[in-house]
Amino acid sequence: MRNDLPHPPGIETAPSVYDDADEGIDLFEVLALVRQHAKLLTLGPLAAGLVALGIAFVIPPTFTATTTFLPPQQHQGGVASVLSQLGPLAGLAGAAAGVRTPADQYVALMHSVTVSDRIVDQFKLMQEYDEEFRVEARKELAKNVRITVGKKDGLITVEVDDKSPQRAAEMANQYVSELRRMTSTIAVSEAQQRRVFFEHQLQETKGRLTAAQEALRASGFDAGAIKAEPKAAAEGYARLRAEVTAAEVRLQAMRGSLADDTPEVRQQQAMLTALRGQLARLEQSSDVNAGPDYVGKYREFKYQETLFDLFARQYELARVDESREGALIQVVDVAQPPERKSRPKRGLVAVVTTLATAVVLLAGLLMRDSWRRGRQARESR
Repeated sequence: MRNDLPHPPGIETAPSVYDDADEGIDLFEVLALVRQHAKLLTLGPLAAGLVALGIAFVIPPTFTATTTFLPPQQHQGGVASVLSQLGPLAGLAGAAAGVRTPADQYVALMHSVTVSDRIVDQFKLMQEYDEEFRVEARKELAKNVRITVGKKDGLITVEVDDKSPQRAAEMANQYVSELRRMTSTIAVSEAQQRRVFFEHQLQETKGRLTAAQEALRASGFDAGAIKAEPKAAAEGYARLRAEVTAAEVRLQAMRGSLADDTPEVRQQQAMLTALRGQLARLEQSSDVNAGPDYVGKYREFKYQETLFDLFARQYELARVDESREGALIQVVDVAQPPERKSRPKRGLVAVVTTLATAVVLLAGLLMRDSWRRGRQARESR
C-alpha cells in the first residue's frame, strides 16, 4: 500500500519500498524483454534441440514385440451337472475343487521367479544386461516386460522391450511357452485341482487294495468257502464302510475352505455321525471280528475294492472336465520382430527439449531483469 497522505511542505519523503514491488512485470515488459533477447531465445533452444537430437541418435534404439493370447477358460456349469450324478462321493469334488482361477493368476505365473530365471538363462540376459547377479538381471527383465489383462476381452498381452527386434519377439513368445509348461505341471483350474486330488486318493487306495488282496490270498481263501449270505453281508458292510470313509474325506476337504459353524459343515458332520452309527450297529450285530480269519480279510478286501472303484470314477470324471475346460492356451497374435523402434522418439525428444529450453531461458531473463530493477531502485533511494 502506498502512502498517499499529504505531507508538510518542505519535507521530502523517502521512497516506499513497496513502489516497485506493486508495479510487477506487465505483458509489455515481457514482450520488450523478448524483443531485446530475441536472438538468444531463438538460437539457444534450437541449439539445445539439435544437441538432444544428436544424443537421441547415439542412444541404442529399443524395439517392442507384442503377443496376445486367450487364457484357459473354465466352465463351472458342466462340473455342477456332473456332480449331481455322483454316488457316495457327491459333493466331495466340489469341496476339494477350490476357487475359480482369474486371468491375473496366469499373469502372476509368468512373473514368477521360476519363469524369469528360465528366460534369463535361455537368452543369456546376465551378459546382455551386464549384470553380475541373477537377481539384478531378473529386476532388469521385469522393467522390460509388461503383462496386462484386457478388461473387456480378457485377453492377456505380453510386451517385451529389447535392443534386438528378433530377441524381443522370441522372448515374448517364450513367455507363452513357459506358461504352457507351468500349467502342465501344476493344478491351476478347478478341474485340474479335482483331478490331482482324486489321483492322490486313488493311488493311496490302490496300495491298500493290493495289500488287502495279498492278505486275503495268504489266508487260504477259497471262492467256495463263503456262501451267498455271508458274501452279501460282507459286500453290504464294505459299501457302508466306504461311504463312511468318503464322508470323512469330504468333511476334511470342506474344513479346508469353510468354517466349522457353517451349515454345510454341520450338515456333513450330521451325515457322518449317522453313517458311523449304522456301521457300528452292523458291526455289533454281525460280529465282524468273529468267524474264520478269511471272512474279515474278505470284508477288508471288498471295502478297499469299493473305495477304489468310487475314486476311480471321480478321477475319470475330473479328467473329462479338465479336457472340456479348454486347457490349451490359444495364441491370438504371435509376436513378430518389430520393424520400427519404440524408443527413443527422436523428433519428440528434440521438440520437448527446444520448448523446455525456451521456457527456462525466458524465466531466467525475467528473474534477472526483475533483480536488476530492484537493485537500481535500492541504489536510487
